Amino acid sequence: MKKILLIATGGTIASHSGKDGLIPEIGAQGLLSCVPEVFDFCEPSAIQIYNIDSTNVTPAHWIQLATAIREHYDDYDGFVVCHGTDTMSYTAAMISYMVQHSPKPIVFTGSQQPIDKEDTDGRINLRDSFLYAASETASDVVIVFQGKIIAGTRAKKIRTKSFNAFTSVDFPSLGVIRDGKIVQYITTPKQDEPEFYLELDDKVGLLTLTPGARREILDEYFRIYDGVVLSGYGTGGIPEGEYYGFYEVIESWEKKGKTLVVTTQVQQEGNDMNVYRVGRGLKNRFDLLESYSMTYESIITKLMWILPQTKNDDEVRELFYKTVNYDLIG
Repeated sequence: MKKILLIATGGTIASHSGKDGLIPEIGAQGLLSCVPEVFDFCEPSAIQIYNIDSTNVTPAHWIQLATAIREHYDDYDGFVVCHGTDTMSYTAAMISYMVQHSPKPIVFTGSQQPIDKEDTDGRINLRDSFLYAASETASDVVIVFQGKIIAGTRAKKIRTKSFNAFTSVDFPSLGVIRDGKIVQYITTPKQDEPEFYLELDDKVGLLTLTPGARREILDEYFRIYDGVVLSGYGTGGIPEGEYYGFYEVIESWEKKGKTLVVTTQVQQEGNDMNVYRVGRGLKNRFDLLESYSMTYESIITKLMWILPQTKNDDEVRELFYKTVNYDLIG
């Protein structure tokens, strides 16, 4: 049987109710004890690297998680990471970049209700995650949640309370798990060896535009961050003209070597800045990056992965448009 390591990080699945709300308190062994049936099809072990609400996750936690996977990589056939749902999409995307082309599966899961509650979704999610991690078809970074198998760069949380909390954005689920059986729609080719990256640039920020947004806000983002993700309207439209003055701000910071990615606030179908003048004018004037169908989570974490490696515009562009775990489509 395959050896699977459970890496516990906290989240709702590990929480108890306290006077101030849910608090992660259940440890790795406690989580494992809730799904004794997994011992029938794999050899599970468990470690705890931190126990936090995922709202409090930082890039330092991502480095700690990737380091733990690297340290235990040769000893196990797969990994299950228990994580809070609120930032699970960010963490799954980040680990997709920090541990690339893993022939061994790295499966993220969690729950909308604590695992020790009678009506929890935690037990089935955790059981399904072990089942997938122990399968022959699994590889790379995925989220397994409510029967869906989602590539780590395509997932987004779309519901705050319902069990069906995650969807795969602009890309089909890799498969589903029904009645303890895996139905694999898309099989990721397995590589010989993973590539580990343990450096991140946490100075990447997302600015979502609203009508009347002030140029001073964009200027401050560029001052603070090495990379700015600017989320515009529709197909990637960014306001032009004297009222906003965004072009002048972007021009001044481009000369100082800052990286700009333009994306859209619309969740489905991505952006295409060539459709309207308010997109094409900006794209033709500046050396910016266009996100196309990438999710917010993937854009932000990919820049964090890229910028410690290089600040050269051509090299940043090459790495940004390198497809990793289905993050860029077509």
